[in-house]
Amino acid sequence: MSVLRSGSPHRPARSLASVAGVLLAVLSLLLGLPGTAGAAATRYAPEPSHPGQDWAGSQIARHEGSTAGTAPPASSLAASVEGVDVSSHNGNVAWSTLWNSGVRFAYVKATESTSYTNPYFAQQYNGSYNAGMIRGAYHFATPNTSSGAAQATYFVNHGGGWSKDGRTLPGALDMEYNPYGATCYGLSAAGLVNWMKDWFATYKARTGRDAVIYTSTSWWKQCTGNSAAFGSVNPLWIPRYGSSAGELPAGWGFHTIWQYTSSGPTVGDHNRFNGALDRLRALANG
Repeated sequence: MSVLRSGSPHRPARSLASVAGVLLAVLSLLLGLPGTAGAAATRYAPEPSHPGQDWAGSQIARHEGSTAGTAPPASSLAASVEGVDVSSHNGNVAWSTLWNSGVRFAYVKATESTSYTNPYFAQQYNGSYNAGMIRGAYHFATPNTSSGAAQATYFVNHGGGWSKDGRTLPGALDMEYNPYGATCYGLSAAGLVNWMKDWFATYKARTGRDAVIYTSTSWWKQCTGNSAAFGSVNPLWIPRYGSSAGELPAGWGFHTIWQYTSSGPTVGDHNRFNGALDRLRALANG
């Protein structure tokens, strides 16, 4: 029969300590290697340097041009509702003037990345509501500065929330040409699609709503490979400055909102909701 000696219990403990020490040393070396956790913390680009110059369509006109004047396109037989979108570059907006001209809804830029909030947001968001309009907020995406979840959370916490009051539209995600560098933010098509999925999932978890997406067909084709991943869920807000909304990105059979000019009266950006006022109210109610 074996005999347990007094020093025996301590030997396994020393062996475990030695193994733990080796593992810790290996982990420390790995963390110092390129492409590992040490690099992950610094993989994002700096925060936007001129967010006040970035709004829905600011890069569309720059990259795709504008063929439209200030006059709205000819009305079709289909019902539509006139709207506008604004950001800090518009300053204090004359909402009563817009209301009297027939504008019935507005989207207001709330945030960009996780560092910027529109200083005119209260005047624009509350002002449009007080004038009688249905209003919503949008986020200008910079997918190379932080995660989709982080930006969606920041948006909801800084004006992008939703309430079922019949006059608040679901938030919108503005995906367009990068104002700070590489057109597609240095991400692959799959990387951008996954970033947006992260943003939309976080927004829905926080608000219960599927957000609208603002994007152009040209940018979408170039940067997402013309992904069809969102067309069945997220309403499309498409910019095209001409006589029609034109070709749509893959996955969408129709557009919900069309930004038809960047040089309309009072604020520049004017939109058409693709449906009658009762359908716009239905979008607000969810």
